[in-house]
Amino acid sequence: MIETDRPRAGVVGWPVDHSRSPTIHRHWLSELGLAGSYERFAVQPGEFREFAARIGRDGLVGANITAPHKETASILCDRRTPVADALGAVNTVWREDGLLWGDNTDVAGFLANMDESAPGWAERAKSAVVIGAGGAARAIVYALMSRRFERIAVVNRTQARAEALVSHFGGSTKALSWARLATALADADLLVNASSLGMAGQPPLVIDLSVLPDGAAVAEVVYVPLRTPLIEAARARGLRAAEGLGMLLHQAAPAFARWFGQRPVVTAALRALVEAEVLATREEGR
Repeated sequence: MIETDRPRAGVVGWPVDHSRSPTIHRHWLSELGLAGSYERFAVQPGEFREFAARIGRDGLVGANITAPHKETASILCDRRTPVADALGAVNTVWREDGLLWGDNTDVAGFLANMDESAPGWAERAKSAVVIGAGGAARAIVYALMSRRFERIAVVNRTQARAEALVSHFGGSTKALSWARLATALADADLLVNASSLGMAGQPPLVIDLSVLPDGAAVAEVVYVPLRTPLIEAARARGLRAAEGLGMLLHQAAPAFARWFGQRPVVTAALRALVEAEVLATREEGR
């Protein structure tokens, strides 16, 4: 029997066993002493509409959305936040006054991670290079535009996808071929890997960071491995670096606050907890 007096949330995907979100949200529920739960919902393609109809009933206050349901979730939402509208993507849903709302917390997660890892990173920065053209790249380009970057170069292995992303935003964005990456880096205040390159099981990200200016910062979205070769190379050069795990942790906070009514804090204890889980999972997979 479902307890309707305790708020419930969770992550929806297919598959969903790999998600770190339950570890993050359950930690905060315990830390803040809140009655509630956070679950994994394995929902097959084509069945998300039925799941969405349950939000707002039986204590189910909302959900995080992961592949392959993000596009469907965005379409089904009755209302979207300005950020979600601008991105055309939703990763957090809830019901309010009978309407299904959608938000995208990746922008807030990226900015909070950068502010924590590289304080002052955007104060005098003008130029950025973003590698990748998927959902993460779209959120990061929007975040950089919100911090008034004057030049944002989007570089992707398939240039047509980079051009599609740039056409969505226009303004200060420009698509560049992979062959022009080194030239773009020579003038970059920030390099962000928003692709899967460098992730465990994926092709490596091969970049010569020696061309970056000395004051540049480097950021990742990849968090498996926890310290990618890109992050290690940046630190070896003495550059400020923001690991991908930080973005994952920070993007979870706005959703938690929406569902459970209190804004949590990303602490060293939480980071250590998730790092241990990532490491343990990698060891089991060997």
